[in-house]
Amino acid sequence: MDDRISKDARIRSLVAAALEGRLTDSGAGELAALDRNLIKLAFLAAARRIAELQGKVALAGPDHPSTPSGQKPPYVKPPAPKRKGKVGAKVGHAGSRRPAPRQIDRREEHRLEACPDCGGELQRCKRKRTRTVEDILKDLKTEVTEHTIHRDYCPSCKKHVEPTVPDALPNATIGNNLVAMTGWLHYGIGVTIAQVRELVGIHLHTGLSAGGLVSAWHRLGELLAPWHEQIAQAARASAVLNADETGWRVNGKTHWLWCFASKDACYYMIDHSRGRDVLDKFFLEAFDGVLVHDFWAAYNHVLAQDHQCCLAHLLRELEKVDLTNQSPAWKAFAKKLRRLIRDGIRLRKRADFDPARYGELIRRIDRRLMELARGDHGDADASRLAKRLLKYCDSIFTFLDHPLVPYDNNHGERMIRPAVIIRKNSQSNRSDKGAATQAILMSIYRTLKLRGQDPLAIVASALKTRLAIGHLPTLPIQSVADG
Repeated sequence: MDDRISKDARIRSLVAAALEGRLTDSGAGELAALDRNLIKLAFLAAARRIAELQGKVALAGPDHPSTPSGQKPPYVKPPAPKRKGKVGAKVGHAGSRRPAPRQIDRREEHRLEACPDCGGELQRCKRKRTRTVEDILKDLKTEVTEHTIHRDYCPSCKKHVEPTVPDALPNATIGNNLVAMTGWLHYGIGVTIAQVRELVGIHLHTGLSAGGLVSAWHRLGELLAPWHEQIAQAARASAVLNADETGWRVNGKTHWLWCFASKDACYYMIDHSRGRDVLDKFFLEAFDGVLVHDFWAAYNHVLAQDHQCCLAHLLRELEKVDLTNQSPAWKAFAKKLRRLIRDGIRLRKRADFDPARYGELIRRIDRRLMELARGDHGDADASRLAKRLLKYCDSIFTFLDHPLVPYDNNHGERMIRPAVIIRKNSQSNRSDKGAATQAILMSIYRTLKLRGQDPLAIVASALKTRLAIGHLPTLPIQSVADG
């Protein structure tokens, strides 16, 4: 009797250890040796425990402390605490700047031949100044150049004039190549500021502060702002435009990053709203093309030639409901909808597809869609999706009427993914100015990539042209190599 009591107590202790996650390998072997039926009982008890814990997590919702930050929607996250005090050093603190280079690799002389304002002859003076610019060459070698700038007097204008140094921004100690490269690293491929500093400091032997980098990028964004508007115009003029949006933070407050992408242009904008007012800011007039997007209701207010809703989102919605709904009515509805969507995609993928040739088959698919949307399905999830089909019935199979239109929004999601990676690495922006710079430079670097252009050479050359003649060249178009 005592042996049986001790055996039962041992079994209970082993099962309890399994439910609490404390069961060791030797304990599991001992439990299996006592009775093979106990293994089945242990599995059933563990399954019940797992279901109980999953139910608690589901009831907890996105506001529960145990919910990972990545699973919380942006609108439920509390604003970040405001910074106390003024940013920067205290009043009276000695200022700091980048130390002067140890050696000069090259020297240049700059002198005007005539007055830049009136074109008159200049009286030569002995006044001059020097500025040192540190930059990166094409072979990734650091070069320090000392520029000697002569100041001469114009009798007509009655003032001293001097030439502009186009190799660097005014009052900057780093050159255009370095500004373009660091901007591309941060806004183009998502390298953090600390990593940019480490890369430039260790491998290129150029020390840069975080504040100096951010200041240079702000100035770069201001100079390249006309390109940002050119990208918006190119996106609005496209025949097919993909749109998507994701959560963003500006100084700890919830904002939204919007992405409008065509095959050769990608325009980003950051706004506090996720509603139709943002679309009104972008679409200044009716869009003469097909807008591809998900089922977010704000897109319905865009006056476009046509809309195409992402069928990949619809198929994922069916898979999501399948996890919790096993009713026969739902299974019948989901089977019909999947078959309908796949029939449309299969038709589109035919090598000889042409809307005129398969017009009758397309009309048959449209009739099947309307029958499914207007049917009485006897299931809450099926009725909910049927209402969505009825609401968006004109935007489900648009890709069968326009051969250039995709049936998914993959291009828009691929274009917004780099911004999501930047958000994960660098935690969005801390000011409105930073958000504006983010949108401008991400748009430019992403568009240059889509057009097959070298972002470093193009941006550095544009800066030099802007400083030399006072305005930017036109943003380069698609390269011949990329079609």
